[in-house]
Amino acid sequence: MTNGTAPSDRTAGEAIHTDFDQRMSYGDYLGLDRLLDAQRRLSGQHDEMLFIIIHQVQELWIKLMIHELDEAMAQIRGDEPRHAFKALARLSRIQEQMLTAWDVLSTMTPADYLSFRDLLGQSSGFQSHQYRTLEFKLGNKNAAYLKPHRHRADIYEGLEKALTEPSLYDESLMLLARRGVALPASVVDRDWRLPYQASDAVEQAWLGIYRNPDERWDLYELAEELVDVEDRFQQWRFRHMKTVERIIGHRRGTGGSAGVTYLKTALDQSFFPELWSLRTQL
Repeated sequence: MTNGTAPSDRTAGEAIHTDFDQRMSYGDYLGLDRLLDAQRRLSGQHDEMLFIIIHQVQELWIKLMIHELDEAMAQIRGDEPRHAFKALARLSRIQEQMLTAWDVLSTMTPADYLSFRDLLGQSSGFQSHQYRTLEFKLGNKNAAYLKPHRHRADIYEGLEKALTEPSLYDESLMLLARRGVALPASVVDRDWRLPYQASDAVEQAWLGIYRNPDERWDLYELAEELVDVEDRFQQWRFRHMKTVERIIGHRRGTGGSAGVTYLKTALDQSFFPELWSLRTQL
């Protein structure tokens, strides 16, 4: 088009072929040289590239999830739950992308994986410090998860900080208390390093909000956003478990974990228990 609102084909072509010797290019901005050089296979096996890239992509998505989760928690802490909804919705959409990654990885057969598995040594996804940070922020607190990272002070300090600070649900419950919703002191003033324990009083508090959503619409919407996040997270856990079972059955994990057995127990863990149990009472 040459109507003054868009460049001509010739102009656009010239822009594409500009010499970027002294300018920032697409690759420069994204750090593609470093990013695309990070796939170092230890074997000559074709499928090891798939294994590496899937896990690297998952780590990138987890990094973004932590970024969005921190924003959501800050907004809730600042009594602006509506401003947290966008970050929480994005968190759920990111998890949809992570779910599809298991579909891609499941194209690898047991024989494909076993052809290079021994070269992984003691490395395991259970050692992902980003994943542990994410779980701590969502409320799955367990100080034992710090142990594999003691040799890295920078990582350990960040994990310890996430362990000792309120989780997303803790921040949400403190918001309810600031809004005048009756909650036990033991819920909003406790040792944040410990996992949250379900409370009948908290269930009753959420029930009051669900039964009269128009009175506290933003708190009602916050609850549903939290349910979305956990729903997607549980789907991710399930697909993780089934993908591992499909590829290695009930073998022990490379890092010594119980593998599928452990992943199945994780499906019973809930970040926001009363938001699920209250549905039976409505």
